[in-house]
Amino acid sequence: MRRRELLQHGLGAAALLSSRSVFAWASTGSRPVVRTTAGDVRGTVRDGIAGFLGIPYGADTKARRFQPAIPVAPWKGIRDATAWGDRSPQLGGGRARREETRTNAETYHLPPDEGEISEDCLHLNVWTPLPSRVGHERRPVLFYIHGGAYNSGTVNAALYDGTRLARRGDAVVVTVNHRLNAFGFLYLAELMDDPVYADSGNVGMLDLVLALRWVRDNIAGFGGDPNRVTIWGQSGGGAKCATLMAMPTAHGLFHRVMSMSGQQVTAAPKKIASERTRAFLAKLGLDHVPGSDLRQKLDALSLEALEEAARVSSAWLPVVDGGALPRHPFDPDTPPLSANVPMILGNTHDETRGLIGGSQPALFSLTWEEVPAALTKNVGSFLGFIDPKDVVAKYRGWYPQYSPSDVFFAAATAFRSWPGQVIEAERRAQSPAASRTWVYQMNWPSPVAGGKFGAPHTLDIPFYFDNLALAPGMVGASADDVRRAQPLADAMSETLLAYARTGNPNNPAIPQWPFYDLSKRFTMTWDNKPSVVPDPRGEERKFAAQAHYRQPGT
Repeated sequence: MRRRELLQHGLGAAALLSSRSVFAWASTGSRPVVRTTAGDVRGTVRDGIAGFLGIPYGADTKARRFQPAIPVAPWKGIRDATAWGDRSPQLGGGRARREETRTNAETYHLPPDEGEISEDCLHLNVWTPLPSRVGHERRPVLFYIHGGAYNSGTVNAALYDGTRLARRGDAVVVTVNHRLNAFGFLYLAELMDDPVYADSGNVGMLDLVLALRWVRDNIAGFGGDPNRVTIWGQSGGGAKCATLMAMPTAHGLFHRVMSMSGQQVTAAPKKIASERTRAFLAKLGLDHVPGSDLRQKLDALSLEALEEAARVSSAWLPVVDGGALPRHPFDPDTPPLSANVPMILGNTHDETRGLIGGSQPALFSLTWEEVPAALTKNVGSFLGFIDPKDVVAKYRGWYPQYSPSDVFFAAATAFRSWPGQVIEAERRAQSPAASRTWVYQMNWPSPVAGGKFGAPHTLDIPFYFDNLALAPGMVGASADDVRRAQPLADAMSETLLAYARTGNPNNPAIPQWPFYDLSKRFTMTWDNKPSVVPDPRGEERKFAAQAHYRQPGT
């Protein structure tokens, strides 16, 4: 933006711009303004970091239900970017809103989701340091994708505030919302002879591609480097990262990957996706409507009716459709498309203490007689042909100090939560990506609820974001809790930032972190003192591989 343009916008001498600066922004007092391809956005400043919330990167999807989104239409004047944008329709409603936040100290919980729900949900948020000098080097970009499987979730929460991470690492942090459940993954291509639905089973993923294109085209204006973009995500967000690695339209839009407790070895075949769509249409009473009329019927339905129909499945997934997603993300091998992209894969030590135990408190007081039935009920499909009684016997032999509940959660984690990570890491280790793959395990035990949750699913999020004080239900609410955990948050966030800058996570804050290979399986363990361990809990890994996951090198 030149001087004449600044004067046209009423910014005058307050401008922070220079023709030599990479920043395409100005300021009205403490309100930074950045020009994007769609128009100017105005944010706020806190602690030397400019924050821009709710920037639209795509048009309202209601007008293009189950179709690929298009970029947002340009606007005139300056658009305020100071509040969360709307989030996608949810399967299950998402976490409690702020006014409903739980205060029960016996429950491990994340900060509440915020923002309204609508189909106009394609918004992202940006945090970036203020320009400190003319010609400042472009900063690495951290593009975060939220969890909630492909069903629910949002980045509209204090947990994902990028202020501290941007300030700590002189980096640009981007978080993104996109379409979920049936709104993002309803596969109509096999049931309707209408080319607009050719990609319908993957439009939620194509939203993320559109957001990455927005980053490519606009992030330099916020001081970011479009050639150093790290995509990272937890749970479903990590699975989406794996899926993007196999999507041709995403190729070249990101340059490093970190998946946290979220892998996607296979996606949905067309047959299964079509069956799910038939069930969805039957729930709406549209299963016998001819294809020529179905588009009009779907367009006329309310958001609430579609949300209710989406509950026919809890397993909405991307679809191997031969177009947007031409192959499974990590089957039969690591995607050659992303072989040159560095990748970090991680899990937590006690994934299922939160995933399963959070909604079933009785699992924390099992007897030995009850463990086999609890395993069958909760993770039976992951055990394959292994008798749950044999699982209990193995774990009692390896860990004689474990209680019945300890055995249940350890086995449930090993059979349910880890195999995908092992498969992805092993397949990368057997490919040209072998020298660009690292694995971690989060061991730090949360003090919440007397420590009974251990290191549960999601615990690594506030550490990488360096947001411990914003997550009292995860890391403890007292100042002492935060003080004790801060050294680990320092190490983890510094490691993420080093990775975003260079493509290698090694830095002075941690011991040397070797690549993952099949001989040593070196793994960074995040605990009070980070350390590198060869093949932690290797006996459990080998045992779980005997189920329906057959691993190479075991």
